[in-house]
Amino acid sequence: MLSNAARNPTFYTVRNLVLQKDRLMSETEVLPPAALPGAGKTVGVLALQGGVAEHARMLESLDAQVVLVKSAEQLANLDALVLPGGESSTIDRLTRIFGLRQPLIEAISGGLPTLGTCAGLIMLSTVIDDPAPGQQSLGVLDVSVGRNAFGSQVDSAQVHLPWLTPSGEDVVIDTAFIRAPIVTRTGEGVQVVAHHEDKIVGVRAGNIIGISFHPEVTGDTTVHEELLSLIR
Repeated sequence: MLSNAARNPTFYTVRNLVLQKDRLMSETEVLPPAALPGAGKTVGVLALQGGVAEHARMLESLDAQVVLVKSAEQLANLDALVLPGGESSTIDRLTRIFGLRQPLIEAISGGLPTLGTCAGLIMLSTVIDDPAPGQQSLGVLDVSVGRNAFGSQVDSAQVHLPWLTPSGEDVVIDTAFIRAPIVTRTGEGVQVVAHHEDKIVGVRAGNIIGISFHPEVTGDTTVHEELLSLIR
């Protein structure tokens, strides 16, 4: 008696295709989903003033657990830290009021991976060229900065600019400049990683990344992913 395959060669071909599809689906199902860069990592966002929510949302989109830092005790169990944009003189004053200034200096100097954006870059710097009366910085990143170098709020702009990755590759990132500072001097060990209009707007030094702009506004995760990659 002839088999189904002998009576109908098409049956054999279709049956093989079905079996191959089932096998491929089975193999695909057992593969674990790719982990997002923030999986299993706890990142603090200094939450005294400024663009806190935007950073928190971006980090959460990368699967990081976010801590809104308002006290020195919250720094203890962080894997990384973000100093957001805002009013740098106000953030400086609030860090002293809330007893965070010295703990921040110690944590960042001790190797905590840290990203400072806009006002956060000013906070990280050793020298502010044009400080507000009484304004201080944390002095943990050996750069000098000038405030509001690209004009006022009305001069804000979305910009695509090249970013030098740790591997030496140039990638284009989508970001926004909002009353942005510039870096006017870099010290030993500070690498320049981004320019805009021939001005330094991004630097990297060990565990610290400092940028003039706001990738959290445009949704470009490149810099935040680099911060997460510094976690060991």
